[in-house]
Order: sequence, then C-alpha cells, then structure tokens
Amino acid sequence: MTTTITKEEWLATLVGIDTTSRNSNMGLIETIRDALSAQGVDSWLTTDDKGAKANLFATLPASDGQTQGGVALSGHTDVVPVDGQDWNSDPFVLLPSQDRFYGRGTCDMKGFIATAMALVPEFLQQKRSKPIHLAFSYDEEVGCAGAPFMLKELQKRNQKIDGCVVGEPTGMRVVVAHKGINLFTCRIHGKAAHSSLTPVGCNAIEHAARLICHIRDLADHYRDTGPYDKHYDVAYSTITTNMIQGGIAVNTIPGECEFNYEFRNLPGMPGEQIQAKIQEYVSNELLPRMQKEFPEARIDISADASAPPLEASEQAAITELVRALTQDHETRKVAYGTEAGLFQQLGIPTIVCGPGLIEQAHKPDEFVEFSQLNDCENFLRKLSASL
Repeated sequence: MTTTITKEEWLATLVGIDTTSRNSNMGLIETIRDALSAQGVDSWLTTDDKGAKANLFATLPASDGQTQGGVALSGHTDVVPVDGQDWNSDPFVLLPSQDRFYGRGTCDMKGFIATAMALVPEFLQQKRSKPIHLAFSYDEEVGCAGAPFMLKELQKRNQKIDGCVVGEPTGMRVVVAHKGINLFTCRIHGKAAHSSLTPVGCNAIEHAARLICHIRDLADHYRDTGPYDKHYDVAYSTITTNMIQGGIAVNTIPGECEFNYEFRNLPGMPGEQIQAKIQEYVSNELLPRMQKEFPEARIDISADASAPPLEASEQAAITELVRALTQDHETRKVAYGTEAGLFQQLGIPTIVCGPGLIEQAHKPDEFVEFSQLNDCENFLRKLSASL
C-alpha cells in the first residue's frame, strides 16, 4: 500500500473483498490496518468470539500529539447478501459506468470508508488542534452486533470523542434521528401427534399464529394511536413478523414452530415497553391456554439483536458543525437504523451523513454516484480543516 491511493482505488479494493455478514471481514480490516500502519498510524481491533470478525479503531492525532476529543468517522464493513438477486455485473468487482460505481457495498457503505481512507495522508499533513478517529465495525447489517464491542473497549481505554459522523447513505444530507431496531426469535413448543388424534397433540403452529396475530394487533394499535413523529416517512413505531418455520408433514400435528419478529421504535418510546406487552400476552393468555392441552408446553423468546434509536441535539457542536459545512438545515429523520444510537448512548453526540442514497442499498446493481463521493470528499476535507 502507498499513501497515494485514490478513493476510487480504495473503493475497488473494498468492494472486491466479500464481507457479506455471514463471512469474515478480516481481509478488509487487515488491509485497512496495514495501510494505516504504513503511514505511521496505530490501530486496535476488537474481535468476535471466534476471531473471524473485527472492528478497527484508529486515531490520527492532533498536531501536538493529542488523541483525546475530536471527531470520529464511523462506518460498517459488512454488506448484505447478493443471493437470489439479478445483477448485471459481478457484485464484488467495482464497475465504473457513466456517472456511477456499481458493486455490493458501494452505497452501503464502503463508499464512505473508501473516501475517508483516501484522505488519511492529507489528514496527517494538516495542522489540527483535535484528532480524527476512524471507527470501522462488523455485523451492522445483522442488528449492529459488532460495534458494541468496540464501544466497550473505548470506555475501557477512557477514549474521549467530541462528536461522531456515521457515514450511512443520506445523499450527503444531515440525518438527526432514526428509529431503534429490535430483533427477536420466538419458539413455540407444543406436542406432536398424528393429525387424526387432534386432542392428543398441542399444535405449535396454531398457537404461534395466535401470537403473531396479537403482534399484528399491537402494531395496528401503534399505527392508529401513536405516538407519532411527522418527520419520519413512517410516523409511528412498527412491528412485523418476517419469518416462520414449522411442521414436518401434512398429516402430523406440529410440535414445534419458530418465527422471527422485529419492531422499530421511535426515540422516546422504550423498546422494553413494546416487548413487555408481547410478553404479557404470552404469560397471561397464550401459555396458559397451551398448557391446558399439554402441561409441558412452553414458549421461548430470545432477543437476537438491538440498536437504540438516535435523537441528535440541534445544539450539539457536531450537529451545528455538519449543518454549517453542508448548508443543510432541514429536520430529517429516517426509519432505518444505524450505529449512531450506540455512539450517542455512550455519550458521544452523533449525526448521520454520508454518500449515496438509501434507496440504492441492498438492491441488485447497487451503486453510488461519482458526484456523491466527490461531495463526501469535500465535506470530510472541510470537517478536518474545522478541527
């Protein structure tokens, strides 16, 4: 690695490493770590239990060597699968075409990481009174599972950060709030039996259906009664059941059924409050009904992942700074989740602003426009100069 790699070259490198969440991201993380090391920048990693995935955190010190305070540039390194998608090119080979770069992750969100990495040599030459930090995570796409380990290590190291910019695709517009996301798996354990002997069994699918309908009723309640926030495209908290499996044969009462549900809660509406309503129905109504049929019936609900909502303060220095640099003063809130709420939860004022449009994320022929990367480059230059 040299210190003159362009953002386009960085993007080609990053897209070329398949970091679908089910895979390791170590190849990408080690590439970034080695490039930083070659420029005299130390970084540290936090890994998952198997050592197959890692977060990376690096600090570009201020001119006087100061490493506390400053601004963090945050991005996730994993991407969603391409399985079953009809791409017109290899999703893991960057394709420049007209005014766009095509490839998995170009928009979400390797374009931001590539731009930040290309500017590292320039950042290192600048005279700054505050440091710039790079915070690159794993497993954001599966419930923001990796970043908490990095943030826990930041606390342990007493690392102070004045503000954070999460570079998710926003069209380089300022996003000051988003909903939380909470993912759950529910397993219904009934009793299998031949379908001709219905009273002998306890039908797990049918009881799962009762709970799923209750979850839908609860979702309808929030839709009809709020609370609401008009700045969101979906102005209320939502709950949906998105996957279900159960049964082994058409003539067998199913003893097991499993389904997954999620809810996306508005800031100010605790996720625990929504889950408590679901658990109350399970404990007080559904499980007693099941156990009348089969005393050993049970319902297990496990929390798979969660990320808190974001509600940035307009008075926070990072909000005022990014608004000034982008000349964007619109109140913009989004229904999708990011890692920004995790940084805010740690006491780090955070906003979301990055290249590309969320409408292009996760789709076949994902792309980012050249102009968006150029706008991001100009923004990061101004951000660094402001320090």
